[in-house]
Amino acid sequence: MRGVIADHFLEAKRESLSEDPANLHRHEAQICSQNGEDGVISEIFRRIGATNRVFLEIGVGDGRENNTAFLLGLGWTGFWVDGNPALEKRVKAARLEECVRVKIAFVNQENIPGLVRELGVPEDLDFLSVDIDQNTYYVWRALRAWRPRLAVIEYNSVIPASIDWKANYAPDKVHDGTDNYGASLKALEKLGRDLGYSLVHCELMGCNAFFVRDDLVGAHFSGPFTAERHYQRSRFPYIHRSSHRVSFIDRPPQ
Repeated sequence: MRGVIADHFLEAKRESLSEDPANLHRHEAQICSQNGEDGVISEIFRRIGATNRVFLEIGVGDGRENNTAFLLGLGWTGFWVDGNPALEKRVKAARLEECVRVKIAFVNQENIPGLVRELGVPEDLDFLSVDIDQNTYYVWRALRAWRPRLAVIEYNSVIPASIDWKANYAPDKVHDGTDNYGASLKALEKLGRDLGYSLVHCELMGCNAFFVRDDLVGAHFSGPFTAERHYQRSRFPYIHRSSHRVSFIDRPPQ
């Protein structure tokens, strides 16, 4: 079975890679992220630079496997928002209270701006990640006032690249485990364009889309910046961990 999985991803890589040096697939690497997001995030910041090295991640589980835990190990600081009460215990156990502020809350488009302001998140932060399944699209839209250099947003990769679709909004709705959640990549491409962002990448698992603020794109990335160009279909059945147990990595000495 492992051979089948390996062959599947080699085929996907061959389809996705090109002679274009701006292509990001070759940089995918998993340290604390669910898939290859850690490597791509690091490469994007290598290209566009970072300023305050502050992040906001909405939807982080218990904190050990997400898009910003690796950044903590690189000396970043930030903010985590999630409905999982185990998150606070995990942060305290890892002695990370001084570098990441936690808010335990169920978020929607009505309350997220207030929660983020209450936490003290700067509007000019470097990085935003949103992955809350059902209402991800609406929560990102509600954060219009915040202008991160990079935003990583979960998309529904079951929906084909050219289709503009999003789940109907309800403030108290949660994901029921079906394909009826979130928004298509095309819907997020359009929202990103409205917010001033360009779609520059989707990781091979077909889970997260990467958006860079328009004033930072330059010639750093492979265009066109469309869903049709960057879409990756769902490869969720191939998610697995077969190596070391996931954990926080050490931060540099302060």
